[in-house]
Amino acid sequence: MPTSDFSEFLKECTTAFTPVLDKTYSKRDFVHIDLSETNEKIREMPIPSAVAVKDFIDGYVSSKKAKIAYGGYNEKRNLYQRSVIFNNDASPSTRNIHIGLDLWAETGTSVLAALDGTVHSFNNNEGFGNYGPTIILEHNLDDRTFYTLYGHLNMESIKKLSFGQIVEAGDKIGALGSPKVNGDYAPHLHFQIIEDIQGYTGDYPGVASVDKLEFYLGNCPDPNLLLKIS
Repeated sequence: MPTSDFSEFLKECTTAFTPVLDKTYSKRDFVHIDLSETNEKIREMPIPSAVAVKDFIDGYVSSKKAKIAYGGYNEKRNLYQRSVIFNNDASPSTRNIHIGLDLWAETGTSVLAALDGTVHSFNNNEGFGNYGPTIILEHNLDDRTFYTLYGHLNMESIKKLSFGQIVEAGDKIGALGSPKVNGDYAPHLHFQIIEDIQGYTGDYPGVASVDKLEFYLGNCPDPNLLLKIS
């Protein structure tokens, strides 16, 4: 079960901006973006396709003279209504609250390990609206074990991995996938921190329902505590 001091622990794991995308990007290249259901421009998209969302994100990033858009933690979104895996109905169990951090960049952008660790598991989570190729790393710091998840990668990212493989902070572990393989999303990295992996391998929920939100926010704190983008 998640522990109350996990968020405080994460703050101490890094002391400055910690990249999980190509090292050529610096902190000043990032801009926060709102993709919540309260964003009128998102609501106006009758079908929030990968192309439409990418066009919106690219335009926003350009207008801010930035290179990478990020955001989405604890954000309620209507983007998931198009996929049956998120239970498209109005019940409390509808999953529509994002519990990771999204970093929107171009297909093929390098994905880096946030911390020293080992490969816990990996899988191609196929299906419309799913993660596509996904890697989970296990970290053991100060006698504490936790995990980081990297979703929406390309197929090459998981072809040569092995369970228990050692990685160091900053190592390239993969690259962003195209909509064809990443669940039909605009290219991006879904980065998530997990305290209790709950027996999952190569997968873990990245979107929560309101009735389970308290648990997931405790088990998966804001990744920005670690990455320090803002």
